[in-house]
Amino acid sequence: MDVFGFLNLNELALGLSNLSMFPCFDIAHYIISVMSLREQPGALEVSQRSPFACWFSSMLYCFGGAVLSALMMADAPVAPLTNTSNLLLASLMWYLVFYCPLDAVFSLASVFPVRLVLTAMKEVTRTWKVLGGVTQAGRKYKDGLFVMIAVGWAKGAGGGLLRNFEQLVRGVWRPETNELLKMTYPTKVTLLGSVVFSLQQCHFLPIQTHHLIFIYTLFIVTNKTQMMLLGSSSYPFSAVETLLYKTLFVRPLTFSPLTDPTPSRCSSPNHNKPKAKDQKPSDTNEPDQTKPKDTETSKKMD
Repeated sequence: MDVFGFLNLNELALGLSNLSMFPCFDIAHYIISVMSLREQPGALEVSQRSPFACWFSSMLYCFGGAVLSALMMADAPVAPLTNTSNLLLASLMWYLVFYCPLDAVFSLASVFPVRLVLTAMKEVTRTWKVLGGVTQAGRKYKDGLFVMIAVGWAKGAGGGLLRNFEQLVRGVWRPETNELLKMTYPTKVTLLGSVVFSLQQCHFLPIQTHHLIFIYTLFIVTNKTQMMLLGSSSYPFSAVETLLYKTLFVRPLTFSPLTDPTPSRCSSPNHNKPKAKDQKPSDTNEPDQTKPKDTETSKKMD
């Protein structure tokens, strides 16, 4: 892009695209993922009652995206666990976060500046996960745009999409936390990245891959850092999302195309009025015998 050449950002974009995630960025991803699990209600009790269930839940947090994308691509779901180095590294971070003496690792990582840096590093790994899923689907299903979007989304946000299954491992069943019912920010921003990278891989976006990596990474890292600093859960596209939702998907409840505007006999307020037990059916033109004036008038008319 001319903008990158004008701002001398080509070398920076190329350097970011060639950045290795192992081990520093992967460690940050594993620590933040395991900390997110530990902060769930009842997670500490599970870690004392069943360390294996706690470890299995942690691995779903760390490798859930790779497992879900493998299932979607008809690959073995245990394929992501064949990387022994990553598995051992994630297991080590799990042990340190839950069982480190004096709780030193969790306490240190909970310090706001440290957690801010670790979270920013974790967001960097999101870009590589999304791009890896899109590229993997593109090699198998060439120009399969929707397949590429789905696989990239699953690989980048699989931990959230598998949340209900992870809760079952800990003995918790909360179907209302389904990520598809109410998407969280990581799931939404991952879907956005999957769409953008899929369009770029299908040559619908005239931009080079390393430039798009730089733009998307800068966006998610800056936005996540700003959200943590301000303590806010809003993101730049929340207003646009709300506007589109209200415009396209909110059905007016007062609209009823089958309603007849003309009053009918069935809609009369006295139609459904219950009759008294002693009341007898009578003609509406029959005079009231209890009033003598009405009786005489009716006789004269006859």
